[in-house]
Amino acid sequence: MKPIPYGRQHITEEDIQAVVEVLKSDYLTQGPKIAAFEAAFAEYVGSKYAVAVANGTAALHLCTLALGVQPGDKVITTPITFAASANCVLYCGGEVVFADIDPETYLLNIHSVRTLLEAAPRGTYQGLIPVDFAGRAVNMDVFRQLANEYGLWIIEDACHAPGGCFTDSSGQRQNCGNGEYADLAIFSFHPVKHIATGEGGMITTNNAIVYQKLLKLRTHGITRNVDEFSNSLQFALGDPKTPNNQDVAEWPGWYMEMQDLGFNYRITDFQAALGLSQLQRLKTGLARRKAIAAAYEAAFENQLFIKGQSGLMEGHAYHLYVIQVENRNGLYNHLKAHHIFAQIHYIPCHLMPYYRQFGWKEGDMPHSERYYANCISLPMYPTLTIQEQEYVIETIKKFYA
Repeated sequence: MKPIPYGRQHITEEDIQAVVEVLKSDYLTQGPKIAAFEAAFAEYVGSKYAVAVANGTAALHLCTLALGVQPGDKVITTPITFAASANCVLYCGGEVVFADIDPETYLLNIHSVRTLLEAAPRGTYQGLIPVDFAGRAVNMDVFRQLANEYGLWIIEDACHAPGGCFTDSSGQRQNCGNGEYADLAIFSFHPVKHIATGEGGMITTNNAIVYQKLLKLRTHGITRNVDEFSNSLQFALGDPKTPNNQDVAEWPGWYMEMQDLGFNYRITDFQAALGLSQLQRLKTGLARRKAIAAAYEAAFENQLFIKGQSGLMEGHAYHLYVIQVENRNGLYNHLKAHHIFAQIHYIPCHLMPYYRQFGWKEGDMPHSERYYANCISLPMYPTLTIQEQEYVIETIKKFYA
């Protein structure tokens, strides 16, 4: 039996050809494939704008920059996430405050968030970063209502959930990242995600002003948009005799302005081509992920070793299939001995050594800590075969037998 990882990219001949075509073209970066990928992704999730970037962490950082996070600003997020969801606030000098999860959904608990907000003077907190953990969509409708009540912005970390959705209070289906309720949303294109570009990420928004900020911040804070220039045409031309009312079409093509302290968080054209190719079969991949989840659900129904199981649900994107079990560490090692490489998602952020220095400790997030002690992510990716999944299931059952 060849090794079975918890996640794996799927690269087809069509993907390879799409990349090769770009490698043979005039543009390897800052070319037309990036804009094409952004447009197609925005259309897929239903947002007005999309900005492709180097990775999901860069996407988070650019979001906090665009929203103006300042030193001392407090932002609430979940401890059950990859560290980048919290780190992006620290990059801007802000302060991360963790709120516990809902033990049934593993998502940020809105009641825990409300408790934090009610216990502090208004204006203490500036924003929220809910996470669509494992592919299950956060109900952004209720978080938006809470955010409006306290004057907060929202960044939706949808790295696990392209294609995920929830039903809002009016009965409307809302796609993860569509910008209907969150100010910004971010996605990751790491190899184990639904769309793989090696590294890569995407920001979506419906806010035109924030969109323009993101475009500048992605490229060193530089703009080539004549409508945004601050200097005069005389300065641009280096000629004080030039009339200041010259047509904007006569601005020199080489002129640009650095207006903010940005970063080089660009994605390449060949990555964008790969992303475009993979986006075309995302619907098929989602269907396969849901079929794998259904097989796991059926296999583990009423098993005594299962401590928690999310259950199949509409709108779940199934980036991960997570269960909670007795003797998690024993099972992990047993699977590894049988060439099945499960994973743990996640060690609670507040208990990472870096965050402990801020005073976080065991017992602060009881639901998150209890979840971590028992959670394990089983193999979940579209090319997982029926035989491989059956082997995983039988190996688990034999361990507990």
